[in-house]
Amino acid sequence: MRSRLLLLGALLGAGLTTAVHTYARQESPAVSTHRFFHVQLGDKQTQPVSGRLLLFVEPAAAAKAESQDGKITQVDADPLHPTQTSIAAQEVDRLVPGQTVDIDVDAQTYPEAWSKLPAGDYVVQAVLDVHHNYNYLGRDAGDLVSDVVPVHWPDAGTAPIKLDATVPARDPWALPDSVPAPLRNAAKAVHEQAQPIDFVSPSLSQFWGRDIHMYGYVLLPPGYNAASGKRFPTVYFTHGFTSNKDRMLRFMAYMQAGMSSGQMPPMIWVFLDQSSATGTHEFADSVNNGPWGQALTAELIPYLESKYHMDGNANGRFLNGHSSGGWATLWLQTRYPKIFGGTWSTSPDPSDFHDFTGPDLYAPQANVYHKPDGTPWPLVRDKGKVLGTFQQFAQMERVLGPYGGQMASFDWVFSPRGKDGRPEPMFDRDTGDVDPAVVAYWHDHYDIAYRLKSNWPVLKPDLDGKIHLYVGTADTFYLDGAAHRLKAVLDGLGAHAEFRFIPDRTHFDLYQVGDDRFGLFKDISWAMYAVARPQAAPKPKLN
Repeated sequence: MRSRLLLLGALLGAGLTTAVHTYARQESPAVSTHRFFHVQLGDKQTQPVSGRLLLFVEPAAAAKAESQDGKITQVDADPLHPTQTSIAAQEVDRLVPGQTVDIDVDAQTYPEAWSKLPAGDYVVQAVLDVHHNYNYLGRDAGDLVSDVVPVHWPDAGTAPIKLDATVPARDPWALPDSVPAPLRNAAKAVHEQAQPIDFVSPSLSQFWGRDIHMYGYVLLPPGYNAASGKRFPTVYFTHGFTSNKDRMLRFMAYMQAGMSSGQMPPMIWVFLDQSSATGTHEFADSVNNGPWGQALTAELIPYLESKYHMDGNANGRFLNGHSSGGWATLWLQTRYPKIFGGTWSTSPDPSDFHDFTGPDLYAPQANVYHKPDGTPWPLVRDKGKVLGTFQQFAQMERVLGPYGGQMASFDWVFSPRGKDGRPEPMFDRDTGDVDPAVVAYWHDHYDIAYRLKSNWPVLKPDLDGKIHLYVGTADTFYLDGAAHRLKAVLDGLGAHAEFRFIPDRTHFDLYQVGDDRFGLFKDISWAMYAVARPQAAPKPKLN
């Protein structure tokens, strides 16, 4: 669910018109007006634009308190603080320079209609999501944004808020100055040495009826010589929600620095991009996304092994991933146990749907918004404090757009295809009610615990001892619950598996070892190397 969430951000325009509407509100005075806000495409644009227009509003005092030097440069949604910013949205088509669009801010809104906003001072910003990927990447290159505009609600001015700036492209090879110098230097080496992957998959292209590319990078170890016959173990790493091939530089730089210093063993690291227009495809064969597991195991891996000096056997192929990447690698290991020699999956998305970040999807009248006693299901926590609920997260995602969100991504991977060609939703976004027919499909096809329990006699010879799962006991998204259930299933089967529940660690600091933010990578890499090279020198003592 991302590893920032996470992977994972809109409201008020300065201009407005008034219509009739009255609301009652007990906790704060109601504003008895229904308003339309004006947003104009600035004259700097030369072509018509389309996309999802998002408006963000936040109380001015809160925004100022969070800003540096009191200067507010951005107003955005924050899934980790889901009630702080209000959002309104509307699709726009072929907006031309100078044209103004009126947005009904009581139509598609989160967390509620803007008519219910208390009177006061706010700051507002508009964003045009031209690629419909805001739920996944946030503000991305090419999106149009306005300045931050102060507004006193309900007494706003009449001038429209203007979309007159374009989000610039980000250099994927640049790390900020705050990153330690050794890692920045390693990033420069990665830029020079990493081999890009751009592979057109025959099976995925056939499924979609157009060329589908698989992207990523191959990082070769120090001492790699294409002219020699020396081969190396290979690690297939994939990222969490909201990441892609351009957002894995820190990981690649860390591996480069670790191998160059001898703190990590010499291996080939393949960094796989599992992002798509629908979220993360998880390298799972899906009736909605296509045969990504087949494409990886039967097409991309053989291609890479023909090009690079990789071991080319199960004891030399390993998997590592975090969050959604943790689920993907756990799935690949259990689905293709003959191909991989072990997975080290960290904080994976739910592997047993009896605990889907808390809710039991199989319970009678299951609901992901409310527990049987009516209290809300929490989804995001930090140090024991609940930051957001399942309902807040899902309904914010719906307003931000129909594609690429975390909850929608689960549907695209796990659900059957509906009559309209889109995946059937697992739960009702208004009520939270779970669809038992859809869950039955999820159960039969993608519940990893169920798959292991049902097929263990067949899977055991190739899978026993290959599952390694690490998760924090304070995981931000409650993912330790499903991990405990998976462990109980494997213990009941008498399976050999490694589960590490790291005390008090969250989704975002799981890899921290002392002052080393990514130190767990070192332990994992040496554990893999011991499988591939059991006669090699033991792991050196690490600081």
